[in-house]
Amino acid sequence: MSTDTMPPTDAPAPNRPALTAKGAATRLRIIEAAAARIRTRGAAGTSIDDVRADAKVSASQLYHYFSDKKELVRAVVAHEAAVAIAEQQPHLESIDSIESLRSWRDAVVAQARDRVGHGWSPLGSLASELVDTDPDARAGLVEGFDLWLALVENGLQAVRAAGALRDDADPRSLAVGLLAALQGGLLIARLHEQTAPLETALDAAIARIESFAPERQAGDPSRQPLAPAVRRTPASPARASGAPPAAAPRTPMRPRRPLAR
Repeated sequence: MSTDTMPPTDAPAPNRPALTAKGAATRLRIIEAAAARIRTRGAAGTSIDDVRADAKVSASQLYHYFSDKKELVRAVVAHEAAVAIAEQQPHLESIDSIESLRSWRDAVVAQARDRVGHGWSPLGSLASELVDTDPDARAGLVEGFDLWLALVENGLQAVRAAGALRDDADPRSLAVGLLAALQGGLLIARLHEQTAPLETALDAAIARIESFAPERQAGDPSRQPLAPAVRRTPASPARASGAPPAAAPRTPMRPRRPLAR
Protein backbone atom coordinates (compact mmCIF):
# COMPACT_ATOMS: atom_id res chain seq x y z
CA MET A 1 0.00 0.00 0.00
CA SER A 2 1.42 3.32 -1.03
CA THR A 3 0.66 6.70 0.50
CA ASP A 4 0.74 8.33 -2.94
CA THR A 5 -2.99 9.01 -2.70
CA MET A 6 -2.46 11.21 0.33
CA PRO A 7 -2.02 14.88 -0.55
CA PRO A 8 1.61 15.77 0.15
CA THR A 9 1.99 18.13 3.07
CA ASP A 10 4.05 20.55 1.00
CA ALA A 11 1.43 20.80 -1.78
CA PRO A 12 -0.03 24.26 -2.41
CA ALA A 13 -3.73 24.88 -1.99
CA PRO A 14 -5.88 24.58 -5.11
CA ASN A 15 -5.77 27.56 -7.49
CA ARG A 16 -2.34 28.57 -6.22
CA PRO A 17 0.88 28.47 -8.18
CA ALA A 18 3.34 25.64 -7.62
CA LEU A 19 5.79 26.21 -4.81
CA THR A 20 9.51 26.65 -5.19
CA ALA A 21 11.75 24.42 -3.09
CA LYS A 22 12.23 27.27 -0.61
CA GLY A 23 8.51 27.99 -0.53
CA ALA A 24 7.68 24.32 0.07
CA ALA A 25 10.15 24.21 2.95
CA THR A 26 8.62 27.35 4.52
CA ARG A 27 5.10 25.97 4.16
CA LEU A 28 6.12 22.67 5.74
CA ARG A 29 7.80 24.50 8.61
CA ILE A 30 4.54 26.35 9.29
CA ILE A 31 2.55 23.10 9.22
CA GLU A 32 4.97 21.35 11.58
CA ALA A 33 4.86 24.29 13.99
CA ALA A 34 1.06 24.24 13.92
CA ALA A 35 1.00 20.46 14.40
CA ALA A 36 3.29 20.67 17.44
CA ARG A 37 1.05 23.32 19.02
CA ILE A 38 -2.15 21.43 18.26
CA ARG A 39 -0.77 18.22 19.74
CA THR A 40 -0.42 19.87 23.13
CA ARG A 41 -3.14 22.55 23.10
CA GLY A 42 -5.67 21.37 20.54
CA ALA A 43 -6.81 23.19 17.43
CA ALA A 44 -9.11 25.52 19.38
CA GLY A 45 -6.28 26.50 21.72
CA THR A 46 -3.83 27.26 18.91
CA SER A 47 -3.79 30.72 17.37
CA ILE A 48 -2.31 31.97 14.13
CA ASP A 49 0.01 34.22 16.15
CA ASP A 50 1.26 31.19 18.12
CA VAL A 51 2.07 29.36 14.91
CA ARG A 52 3.68 32.39 13.31
CA ALA A 53 5.96 32.86 16.31
CA ASP A 54 6.89 29.17 16.50
CA ALA A 55 7.59 28.96 12.76
CA LYS A 56 9.47 32.28 12.80
CA VAL A 57 7.57 33.70 9.84
CA SER A 58 5.80 37.01 9.32
CA ALA A 59 2.03 37.33 9.08
CA SER A 60 2.30 38.06 5.36
CA GLN A 61 4.36 34.90 4.83
CA LEU A 62 1.88 32.74 6.71
CA TYR A 63 -1.12 34.15 4.82
CA HIS A 64 0.74 33.65 1.58
CA TYR A 65 0.44 29.91 2.12
CA PHE A 66 -2.82 29.69 4.09
CA SER A 67 -5.86 31.91 3.64
CA ASP A 68 -7.09 31.31 7.20
CA LYS A 69 -6.76 29.08 10.24
CA LYS A 70 -9.18 26.49 8.87
CA GLU A 71 -7.00 25.93 5.83
CA LEU A 72 -3.96 25.58 8.07
CA VAL A 73 -5.75 23.04 10.29
CA ARG A 74 -6.75 21.00 7.25
CA ALA A 75 -3.09 20.95 6.19
CA VAL A 76 -2.18 19.73 9.70
CA VAL A 77 -4.74 16.92 9.36
CA ALA A 78 -3.10 15.77 6.10
CA HIS A 79 0.33 16.05 7.72
CA GLU A 80 -0.61 14.00 10.79
CA ALA A 81 -2.24 11.34 8.62
CA ALA A 82 0.90 11.08 6.50
CA VAL A 83 3.07 10.82 9.63
CA ALA A 84 0.88 8.12 11.20
CA ILE A 85 0.86 6.06 8.03
CA ALA A 86 4.62 6.45 7.54
CA GLU A 87 5.20 5.17 11.10
CA GLN A 88 2.89 2.19 10.67
CA GLN A 89 3.64 1.18 7.08
CA PRO A 90 6.96 -0.68 7.60
CA HIS A 91 5.49 -2.76 10.43
CA LEU A 92 2.14 -3.45 8.77
CA GLU A 93 3.67 -4.38 5.42
CA SER A 94 5.77 -7.07 7.15
CA ILE A 95 2.75 -8.80 8.71
CA ASP A 96 2.18 -12.34 7.43
CA SER A 97 1.56 -14.32 10.63
CA ILE A 98 0.08 -14.00 14.11
CA GLU A 99 3.61 -13.69 15.47
CA SER A 100 4.39 -10.72 13.21
CA LEU A 101 1.06 -9.19 14.23
CA ARG A 102 2.19 -9.36 17.85
CA SER A 103 5.49 -7.75 16.85
CA TRP A 104 3.50 -4.87 15.36
CA ARG A 105 1.56 -4.65 18.61
CA ASP A 106 4.81 -4.37 20.58
CA ALA A 107 6.06 -1.62 18.26
CA VAL A 108 2.81 0.35 18.68
CA VAL A 109 3.03 0.10 22.46
CA ALA A 110 6.67 1.23 22.39
CA GLN A 111 5.77 4.24 20.23
CA ALA A 112 2.97 5.17 22.62
CA ARG A 113 5.27 4.84 25.61
CA ASP A 114 7.74 7.23 23.96
CA ARG A 115 4.95 9.75 23.39
CA VAL A 116 3.77 10.10 26.98
CA GLY A 117 2.96 13.79 27.41
CA HIS A 118 3.52 14.53 23.71
CA GLY A 119 0.26 13.41 22.13
CA TRP A 120 -0.62 9.73 22.25
CA SER A 121 -2.55 9.74 18.97
CA PRO A 122 -2.36 13.07 17.14
CA LEU A 123 -4.68 11.92 14.36
CA GLY A 124 -7.18 10.49 16.83
CA SER A 125 -7.12 13.70 18.88
CA LEU A 126 -7.79 15.78 15.78
CA ALA A 127 -10.68 13.48 14.87
CA SER A 128 -12.35 13.84 18.27
CA GLU A 129 -12.00 17.63 18.13
CA LEU A 130 -12.87 18.38 14.51
CA VAL A 131 -15.20 15.64 13.29
CA ASP A 132 -18.37 17.55 14.25
CA THR A 133 -17.22 21.10 13.56
CA ASP A 134 -15.19 21.13 10.34
CA PRO A 135 -16.59 19.14 7.38
CA ASP A 136 -13.47 19.71 5.28
CA ALA A 137 -11.19 18.52 8.06
CA ARG A 138 -13.50 15.56 8.58
CA ALA A 139 -13.05 14.55 4.94
CA GLY A 140 -9.28 14.62 5.39
CA LEU A 141 -9.54 12.56 8.57
CA VAL A 142 -11.71 9.96 6.85
CA GLU A 143 -9.19 9.70 4.03
CA GLY A 144 -6.30 9.31 6.44
CA PHE A 145 -8.00 6.65 8.55
CA ASP A 146 -9.13 4.78 5.41
CA LEU A 147 -5.54 4.57 4.19
CA TRP A 148 -4.40 3.38 7.62
CA LEU A 149 -7.23 0.83 7.66
CA ALA A 150 -6.21 -0.43 4.22
CA LEU A 151 -2.68 -1.12 5.51
CA VAL A 152 -4.08 -3.16 8.41
CA GLU A 153 -6.44 -5.02 6.08
CA ASN A 154 -3.63 -5.84 3.66
CA GLY A 155 -1.59 -7.26 6.52
CA LEU A 156 -4.46 -9.51 7.64
CA GLN A 157 -5.03 -10.62 4.06
CA ALA A 158 -1.39 -11.72 4.01
CA VAL A 159 -1.91 -13.66 7.27
CA ARG A 160 -4.89 -15.44 5.74
CA ALA A 161 -3.02 -16.13 2.50
CA ALA A 162 -0.23 -17.74 4.55
CA GLY A 163 -2.77 -20.18 6.00
CA ALA A 164 -2.76 -18.74 9.53
CA LEU A 165 -6.44 -17.75 9.27
CA ARG A 166 -9.40 -19.69 7.95
CA ASP A 167 -11.02 -18.79 4.65
CA ASP A 168 -14.10 -17.44 6.44
CA ALA A 169 -12.04 -14.81 8.28
CA ASP A 170 -12.94 -11.32 6.99
CA PRO A 171 -9.76 -9.20 6.91
CA ARG A 172 -11.76 -5.96 6.52
CA SER A 173 -13.92 -6.61 9.57
CA LEU A 174 -10.97 -7.76 11.66
CA ALA A 175 -8.96 -4.72 10.55
CA VAL A 176 -11.75 -2.37 11.66
CA GLY A 177 -11.81 -4.06 15.07
CA LEU A 178 -8.03 -3.88 15.42
CA LEU A 179 -7.83 -0.20 14.47
CA ALA A 180 -10.76 0.62 16.77
CA ALA A 181 -8.98 -1.21 19.61
CA LEU A 182 -5.83 0.78 18.85
CA GLN A 183 -7.56 4.16 18.91
CA GLY A 184 -9.73 3.33 21.92
CA GLY A 185 -6.77 1.92 23.78
CA LEU A 186 -4.72 5.03 23.02
CA LEU A 187 -7.51 7.26 24.37
CA ILE A 188 -7.81 5.37 27.66
CA ALA A 189 -4.03 5.09 27.93
CA ARG A 190 -3.84 8.86 27.57
CA LEU A 191 -6.35 9.32 30.39
CA HIS A 192 -4.37 7.06 32.74
CA GLU A 193 -0.95 8.09 31.41
CA GLN A 194 0.16 4.48 31.07
CA THR A 195 0.15 1.97 28.24
CA ALA A 196 -1.60 -0.87 30.08
CA PRO A 197 -5.07 -0.07 28.64
CA LEU A 198 -3.61 0.01 25.13
CA GLU A 199 -1.87 -3.32 25.63
CA THR A 200 -5.09 -4.91 26.92
CA ALA A 201 -7.15 -3.57 24.02
CA LEU A 202 -4.68 -4.76 21.38
CA ASP A 203 -4.30 -8.17 23.02
CA ALA A 204 -8.09 -8.63 22.99
CA ALA A 205 -8.29 -7.65 19.31
CA ILE A 206 -5.45 -10.00 18.35
CA ALA A 207 -7.06 -12.83 20.35
CA ARG A 208 -10.21 -12.26 18.30
CA ILE A 209 -8.18 -12.50 15.10
CA GLU A 210 -6.42 -15.63 16.34
CA SER A 211 -9.79 -17.27 17.02
CA PHE A 212 -10.04 -17.66 13.23
CA ALA A 213 -6.91 -19.82 13.11
CA PRO A 214 -7.49 -23.22 11.43
CA GLU A 215 -8.41 -26.05 13.79
CA ARG A 216 -5.72 -28.61 14.48
CA GLN A 217 -6.12 -31.71 12.37
CA ALA A 218 -6.13 -35.14 14.01
CA GLY A 219 -3.23 -37.28 12.82
CA ASP A 220 -0.94 -34.34 12.13
CA PRO A 221 2.19 -35.12 14.22
CA SER A 222 3.24 -31.49 14.24
CA ARG A 223 -0.08 -30.54 15.81
CA GLN A 224 -0.57 -33.37 18.31
CA PRO A 225 -0.86 -32.32 21.95
CA LEU A 226 2.03 -33.24 24.14
CA ALA A 227 1.63 -36.22 26.45
CA PRO A 228 0.97 -35.21 30.06
CA ALA A 229 4.11 -34.96 32.10
CA VAL A 230 4.76 -37.85 34.49
CA ARG A 231 5.73 -36.84 37.97
CA ARG A 232 8.81 -38.75 39.04
CA THR A 233 10.27 -39.13 42.48
CA PRO A 234 14.04 -39.19 42.95
CA ALA A 235 15.38 -42.64 42.12
CA SER A 236 17.78 -44.56 44.34
CA PRO A 237 21.22 -45.32 42.87
CA ALA A 238 20.21 -48.92 42.29
CA ARG A 239 17.01 -47.95 40.43
CA ALA A 240 18.87 -45.34 38.45
CA SER A 241 21.34 -47.99 37.28
CA GLY A 242 18.55 -50.32 36.15
CA ALA A 243 19.40 -53.06 38.67
CA PRO A 244 16.45 -54.97 40.17
CA PRO A 245 15.47 -53.64 43.55
CA ALA A 246 17.00 -55.54 46.46
CA ALA A 247 14.74 -57.07 49.04
CA ALA A 248 14.27 -54.85 52.01
CA PRO A 249 15.96 -56.09 55.21
CA ARG A 250 13.49 -57.73 57.56
CA THR A 251 13.31 -56.69 61.20
CA PRO A 252 13.92 -59.65 63.58
CA MET A 253 10.72 -60.71 65.34
CA ARG A 254 10.61 -60.45 69.09
CA PRO A 255 9.52 -63.47 71.16
CA ARG A 256 5.87 -63.31 72.03
CA ARG A 257 5.09 -62.53 75.63
CA PRO A 258 2.74 -64.90 77.40
CA LEU A 259 -0.76 -63.60 77.79
CA ALA A 260 -1.71 -62.42 81.23
CA ARG A 261 -4.10 -64.65 83.01
